[in-house]
Amino acid sequence: MNDAPPDAGPANAARRLMHAPALRFAAFGGPEVLECQDVPVGHPGTAEALVRVHAASVNPSDVKNVAGRMRQTVPPRTPGRDFAGVVVDGPAEWRGAEVWGTGGDIGFTRDGSHARFLHLPVAALARKPANLSFAAAGSVGVNYVTAWIGLDYAQLKAGETLLVLGATGGVGGAACGIGTARGCTVIAAVRGEAPADSPARHATASFIDVNRDDVAAQIAAATGGRGVDVVYDCVGKPALTEAALGALAFGGRMIVIAGTPGELVKFELIPFYRRECRLLGVDSLKRSAAACAPMMEDLRAGFESGAYPAPAIAETYDLTRGAEAYAAVARGTRGRVVLTMGD
Repeated sequence: MNDAPPDAGPANAARRLMHAPALRFAAFGGPEVLECQDVPVGHPGTAEALVRVHAASVNPSDVKNVAGRMRQTVPPRTPGRDFAGVVVDGPAEWRGAEVWGTGGDIGFTRDGSHARFLHLPVAALARKPANLSFAAAGSVGVNYVTAWIGLDYAQLKAGETLLVLGATGGVGGAACGIGTARGCTVIAAVRGEAPADSPARHATASFIDVNRDDVAAQIAAATGGRGVDVVYDCVGKPALTEAALGALAFGGRMIVIAGTPGELVKFELIPFYRRECRLLGVDSLKRSAAACAPMMEDLRAGFESGAYPAPAIAETYDLTRGAEAYAAVARGTRGRVVLTMGD
């Protein structure tokens, strides 16, 4: 199959319906419920575009979606949030454009990006960085958008200190890169040694080891006893969260994106309010692809300038091996797992 628009040319007046492969699940379960099937590809409606997807990462939230942990999803469904590809049908000004994106609707309340073709509102389109491959661009969305939302909520400013818990993860690495680009001092909290290809390694030389039992002392030493202005908690483990809360400086802000059902965090309220601290939650699933597009546009310049490091891609799978890709993410593969969509 070629990449031509399904309605290309006046001879196609009948607007023939074509079929193309997509990863589908008809019932919730593990990766084994996923099947690569040929599905009808409709034509975009008013204010819509059709994207020929070239690459799309598999996120932990995609695995949870297939497992039935997202209440908004009703099967049968094509999963997948992140994508990078080329617009093949839609408004003339977008045809042929290389685009990237993400969204909390695609793959959940509408069919997602783990398919050769993806229907999107035109408002969800954002131009891909010229210097990123489709595989790299298709791995950016969820992680960087989540980091961006949190740091904007916290109003992170140049000259401030940012502590990232879980800095070797996708969102953590993105937060490190954005923080450094904004002129902040970044402290990356990791387990043991950060991998050489971790985005955190490109963003900072300041690390603390959360495997040790003196996390609070390490934070104090790294900040000269002052504390940190912003904490981005991508881990959600009570002991670590409590230590970071205690390390907030006056006016400190803590962003939380992770946790385990039933686990409780304890902290003393009096010092928290006397230091005028704030606790902020972020859920990027609440943003549609159209809401994420302006953030993707803002991120593009940082990737093109080299301020933001490209994601570390661990494994790449053809769409026909989609269930294997999901299994890799489910078992905790470090680095990004990417689907490519074939010819």
